[in-house]
Amino acid sequence: MLWRGQPIYFAKTSGTTSGTKYIPITRDSIDNHINSARNALLCYMAETGNSAFADGKLIFLSGSPVLERIGGIPTGRLSGIVNHHIPGYLRKNQLPNYETNCIEDWETKLNKIVDETLNQNMTLISGIPPWVQMYFDELMKRSGKTISELFPNFSILVHGGVNFEPYKSKLFQSIGKKIDSIETFPASEGFFAFQDTQTEPGLLLITNCGIFYEFIPEEESGKENPKRISLKEVETDVNYALIINSNAGLWGYDIGDMVKFVSINPYRLIVTGRTKHYISAFGEHVIAEEAEHSLLKVAQEENINITEFTVAPYVSKGEGKSYHEWFIEFENKPADLKKFALKVDHYLRKKNTYYNDLITGNILLPLKITCVEKNGFINYMRSIGKLGGQNKVPRLSNDRKLAEALQQWVEKD
Repeated sequence: MLWRGQPIYFAKTSGTTSGTKYIPITRDSIDNHINSARNALLCYMAETGNSAFADGKLIFLSGSPVLERIGGIPTGRLSGIVNHHIPGYLRKNQLPNYETNCIEDWETKLNKIVDETLNQNMTLISGIPPWVQMYFDELMKRSGKTISELFPNFSILVHGGVNFEPYKSKLFQSIGKKIDSIETFPASEGFFAFQDTQTEPGLLLITNCGIFYEFIPEEESGKENPKRISLKEVETDVNYALIINSNAGLWGYDIGDMVKFVSINPYRLIVTGRTKHYISAFGEHVIAEEAEHSLLKVAQEENINITEFTVAPYVSKGEGKSYHEWFIEFENKPADLKKFALKVDHYLRKKNTYYNDLITGNILLPLKITCVEKNGFINYMRSIGKLGGQNKVPRLSNDRKLAEALQQWVEKD
């Protein structure tokens, strides 16, 4: 017995780190998933005074609400489960319709969503950034207009699931103007934090929702008996693996995310990467935050837009040295790719001393960039049946599986 009563749902995870899992949602834990999203919008309204968006059409790009039964318990993607609990005052303005939302194939569903929303007064759009971008691309292709021209009253973008920064530039370019955005930190295991203000960095940790948090310092993560600390002991600017104990019946559960507090009064944090998504093939332990920071800093300096990227180790088995291989899909390619790569490498070395030691010690070569053709990552996700929904491309890998799978979409010289 992990919690009283039967679970009312099982949330089927996307399996980005350890295959498909079935996470219990109980009568006590369901409110956390529903009310936290509502509270994010209410905090935004209270701070900005913008409530007009609630009068327009809202879209939540989500998984299918069709649920199967496993052991008699309704089971499906979290976003599909939550769809059954959207409050009545929002449902009357919600798009797409139920039939469209039930379509499993993402591209078929996307086309139907565009059909339904093209001539509507869209005011709020919510979803995982890469799939929102696909929606925007299709809207612009059909209409020949930017998103703000198409939806002049569109004022809030709600996003979560992945780091926003790599997608931010292109998304706002597609919109055609800067609008407010609200970042959220939901997972099948719980809704942990949301952006409660437009003026301060970080996401407010939700501490009154049936979840007791613990934290494992990064240097302890992966050990057999790591040190776990409570919320009162955390410090700012330290990476922690997030551990939860919840009224869904999860105990000492590692959700797989690394977080860093930017404030402890109140408790605000940022997600810095996945505990299992890092590169340490040579002892460097580069995490997603370091890779994303380095790439985006150079991209901003050179006015380059990145569509998607992932990094894998290249381990030399003969002549030559090993290196990190970055697979990048550029929106606009740098004029000098080698110079761009060296600048990214420079910033990564400043961020990670272990990586810097390997370069200066002549053990690793500076990173190399392999260009992925337009829509290459989309085609890859399609090929593995993970296009759309809650699925994400891993930023970092410790092996070459993803790198090998991407080869058919690499640009030819």
